[in-house]
Order: sequence, then structure tokens, then C-alpha cells
Amino acid sequence: MNNDNIHKQTTFTIRTDKRITIKEIQHIIETNASLELSGEAKQKINACRDYLDQKMASQKEPIYGINTGFGSLCNVVIPDGELEQLQTNLVMSHACGMGDEVPVEIVRLMLLLKVQSLSYGKSAVQLKTIERLIDLYNLKVYPIIYQQGSLGASGDLAPLAHLSLPLLGMGEVNYQGNKYPASVVLNQLGLEPIKLKSKEGLALLNGTQFMSAYGVWCLIKANRLNELADFIGAISLDGFDGRIEPFKDNIHIIRPHNGQLQTARAILRNLAGSEILAQKKVQVQDPYSFRCIPQVHGATKDASAYVNSVFETEINSVTDNPTVFPEDDEIISGGNFHGQPLAISLDFLAIAMAELGNISERRVYQLISGIRNLPAFLVAKPGLNSGFMIPQYTAASIVSQNKQLCTPASIDSIVSSNGQEDHVSMGANAATKCYKVIENVEKLLAIEMLNASQAIEFRRPLKSSVTIENVLSDFRKLIPFVKDDKVMYQEMEATLQFVKTMNV
Repeated sequence: MNNDNIHKQTTFTIRTDKRITIKEIQHIIETNASLELSGEAKQKINACRDYLDQKMASQKEPIYGINTGFGSLCNVVIPDGELEQLQTNLVMSHACGMGDEVPVEIVRLMLLLKVQSLSYGKSAVQLKTIERLIDLYNLKVYPIIYQQGSLGASGDLAPLAHLSLPLLGMGEVNYQGNKYPASVVLNQLGLEPIKLKSKEGLALLNGTQFMSAYGVWCLIKANRLNELADFIGAISLDGFDGRIEPFKDNIHIIRPHNGQLQTARAILRNLAGSEILAQKKVQVQDPYSFRCIPQVHGATKDASAYVNSVFETEINSVTDNPTVFPEDDEIISGGNFHGQPLAISLDFLAIAMAELGNISERRVYQLISGIRNLPAFLVAKPGLNSGFMIPQYTAASIVSQNKQLCTPASIDSIVSSNGQEDHVSMGANAATKCYKVIENVEKLLAIEMLNASQAIEFRRPLKSSVTIENVLSDFRKLIPFVKDDKVMYQEMEATLQFVKTMNV
């Protein structure tokens, strides 16, 4: 192992006097920025830790999670000499994740968001503990975390325990694309394990950073898919020889939902100058999957905007428990770790994004139906050739899976911790479901792209807009027009990779 390939393009300073936005997080990730704490954040972190140490020296009454057990064991008082072991035991005993590993891009966000939440100086964590989280982030040492285990209520306990194990020299990490014991990597990098002080284990585990990281990733992806859906939908509209009237400004100004207006104008912009669009139309109107693109895509954009606001509040919050207020001489045991706002929002986002895939599949179905002077299944000699028959089957299968995944997780709750934690959000399940839905929507848009580009070829010699023709020119360099039957999954996978990187 070596860290010669670690490259830091920029440095992002985590501050307590300025909100971080999801766009900023996207910039941090995309520019491979390193993290650092501001001087003010360090001061607040140290002041809070000093306050708790002084409080523990002077107060005899038990304080939850600091000198007591956890959950239903909250009435068990722990002797002063065992407080550090209490915190280590907490991290070890709560690392109970199972299932698939959390993708590296989510783990990276979890580290960033945990540092952000602890930086406010309300958690009584040692400065060196937070700086070690920053070390893991900057050195690209990503803890191995599992997708199952969080109820999304007492914080994301199991996932955050796995996130925290490497601080103690325990658990496993992903480093330079390989899995190693955390102790081996820490030793290689010259990093000593942290010895947790009172309250620290609870501060690390109580929080919503698993749900929040998934949500931030989903929103970043959703913003791109919203744009892609408009662009690919415009190609389909031209391939279907659709009408432009449903996208004119005046009809949307009298029902001015922001997303609806934004979508209609995007379609107009994408199709500006299209010869296909300008030709005289025989049909009086188009099916809903084309005519109602502004209303359907627009509703998804509006839902995404709402969810974005919820998550920007969450990632600029303190979500552990108990919370320490040195300025008020108070330590309050509350419920900021409860993920209900995130759970409901993640369910909402999953439903909204699934609809982009739902209407996309309907456009694919219309394109292969053998109407509007298009050959059945978009191929010459249908019958001898099946053409694009089965990609629609695949799309229908994925759409159906998304419908099943959109069953809300946030309406469920199972009692835990001997009844002490009697209502939970299930936000972690909402998060992993939403992630899967959004991955599926990207595949559905790729299938539509493959079909729409094929349909456009049957409109020649007429051309679509310059913008669309430029994209199609790049597309055809990788995925040629289908004249006769071929192995289609390869074309579909190549289209998916193209869609992931195409500029719209």
C-alpha cells in the first residue's frame, strides 16, 4: 500500500457560521477537495469538551449516555473509572450491520457530514477525534459499512458504529480499491488509534449521517436525471413527430408551477430549430406521455426542490444526543437523531423520481408501436427482426420494480430497546430504496435514449435541433443505428454509459 496517488485539488473549510449547500457538497466531491476545520469551529469544539470535563468533575447526578448505559439501560450508572471503556464498548457492540456494503461515494459523504455535524461544538467530542475523521476523508480511507441495521431513529446506530470503528483501530476499510483491516492501514499511514473520552462514542453513533449521505447523493443524481429526462424526452417527441403547442409558455403561465414552467421551457430550448418539429402535423394531439411532459417532469422537479430544502436543513444541524450547551450550562437529552423528516422526504423523492421512469417507459412503448410512420419495433422487416421489442420489456420490468420499491418505509415502525425506542422512522430503509429507484431511473432513460435515437433516423432527411443532432452525432460514434437484429444488451449497456456522461 502507498498513498502516492492522493491528490488534493482544493481545500474546503468547514465553518459554523455558514450553511453548506448540496451544490457545495457536489463541488467538494467532484473537485476532490480536502477538508479542514475553521479556527472558530476548533474553538467551539474545544470549549464544549472543556465544559463537559468540568461538569463531570463537579456534578454527582447521572447524565444520560455520559455516565449511564444506553437506551433502556439509561438508569444504570457507570463508575468514573469505566467511562472511557463505556464509549469503546458502545462502538463495538453497535457495529451490527449486515447486507451489501455501502458504496464508497456514500461512505465519503457520511464522513463529510459527520464532521460537519460535530463541528458546531454541541457534542463534546475531542478535537482530535474530529480531525481523525477528516484524516480518513482526506487520505481516502473509507470504513466498510453495511446497508442494513439502522432504524433511522436513535441515529443511524449500526452504520455509524462501522464508520467509527477505524478511529479505534478496529473494523475494515476500503483503501485504494482494496479491503484491509483498519489497523493495517492506520499503521501504514502513521495514525494512532483514538482513545474515546466520555460522551464521544454516543456522539459518533447518534446522528442521521447514513440517511443524510444517501439523501444528498440521491438529490445530486436526481438533479441531473431531471435535466436528462427533459432532453431525452425532447428527442422522443421529435422521433414521434410530436406537436410543440403543449410546451408554449402561455398554457403554463396560467398554471405556473415552477417545475412545469421550467420543463416546458427546457423542451422548447432543446428543440429550437428542429426541422422535424416544424413540419406540418397530421395528428391533432399527442398521447399524455408526450403532451404532459411539463406537468409530470415538472412535478418531480418541484418534489426534488422540497426534498433539497429538507436535507439542507438536516446537514447543517446537530443530530446527536445528548446535546451540550456550554453557554446555557445545560446538557439536554432529546430526539434530534430521529429521522422522520428524512424518511418521509426520501419516500417522497423515490415516488417522484419513479414517475420520471414511468412516463419514460410509456414513451418507449409509443415509439415501438408502429404508428406515426415508424416501423413496428423501430426496425426494418419486423417479424424477421424483433428490433426494439424486448428493451421495452426490460423497461417495464424496471418500472414495476420501482413501483414496489416506492412502498413507503416512513409509515412503518418497530419497537426496539425494550420499549424505550418505541417509534422509529425506518429512514435508512427509505434511503437505500430511494438510491435503488434513482439507479433504475437512469437505466430507464438510457433505454429511452436508445429508442428515441433510433426513431429519429426514420425521420431523415429532416433534422432535429442543432443541440440534439450534436448529441446524436456523439452517440452514433459509440452506438450505431440498428439495421438488423443484434445482441441488444450490449447496446443498452453502452447507452447507459453514454447517458451517465452526456452533456445536456
